[in-house]
Amino acid sequence: MTATTTETVTSTSSSLLDKAAKITRITYIVLLAFALAAPFLGLYPVFVMKLLCFALFACAFNLLLGFTGLLSFGHAAFFGSAAYVTGWFIKSQNWTPELGLIAGAVAAGLIGLLVGLVAIRRQGIYFAMITLAIAQMVYFVCLQAPFTGGEDGLQGVPRGKLFGLFSLESDISLYYVVLVVFVGCFLFISRIVHSPFGQVLKMIRENEPRAISLGYNVDRYKLLAFVLSAALTGLAGSLKTLVMGFATLSDVHWSMSGEVILMTLLGGVGTFFGPVMGSGIVIALQNLLADKVGSWVTVIIGAIFVLCVLAFRKGVVGELLAFRERRRNAAGRNASSQA
Repeated sequence: MTATTTETVTSTSSSLLDKAAKITRITYIVLLAFALAAPFLGLYPVFVMKLLCFALFACAFNLLLGFTGLLSFGHAAFFGSAAYVTGWFIKSQNWTPELGLIAGAVAAGLIGLLVGLVAIRRQGIYFAMITLAIAQMVYFVCLQAPFTGGEDGLQGVPRGKLFGLFSLESDISLYYVVLVVFVGCFLFISRIVHSPFGQVLKMIRENEPRAISLGYNVDRYKLLAFVLSAALTGLAGSLKTLVMGFATLSDVHWSMSGEVILMTLLGGVGTFFGPVMGSGIVIALQNLLADKVGSWVTVIIGAIFVLCVLAFRKGVVGELLAFRERRRNAAGRNASSQA
């Protein structure tokens, strides 16, 4: 291959990458504009807030599975425990919403630290089973603890006033608070993944023995990723309590862990927007079909998941990105042949 041909191929690839990055930025801007206008377009604010809470949950889980390669079956423990902590502090201790959210995220991060110290000593299915076992212990604690309300859960959690000044009783006011938190966390996760720390996480996911041979303390990186994922998951659970006004045992049940795995796989593991897409599909189906088919909604979602695994193994967003990559490679080959 001559120098001119190489320059042509490189120029074509660079142009395609720039174009793809520009399209991605425009897409995010359009989605953000749509989210800002959503309450005025006829969308029910509580539904969209619930979607954003679970989208944050899925993004936090994807940080661990998609970018670190650790499959946790116990993330409901962080989601549910934070929901209870936030609900208890706001309802019983009269804390302001922002302090309740911080308390929930910190509590989830601390639980994540304790779970991570035990779980990261194992890999693969053993890691997943340890997280599931500890999550079941957390579920039992939430069932028996006096401040959780047992099987009734925490009901009637007030939204309160943000910083003691701005009332969040209005759905519109709370909606924009939830949107700001979600966008901030989404950008934070993106910054983590693109940082040197995030590159090490990707290396651990792809080839852990090589990362160890290069001198990285792999367990420390995995533990930090686990704690970050747990804290962000806890923030999602805290937001959900603030939006819905209650925290129940379903928030900490093992089925919640399965639900977030479904959302992440459906949208696309290891992609930024995939978990958001997956959570949107699942939450929308649950809301649209619950009144029409009742408990059969789980069967329908399960069938969609099986279909996705068989036909779109990389998830919805993952397949779209793979298609774009194939087109870019084809364009590069065409440029090379023409040169």
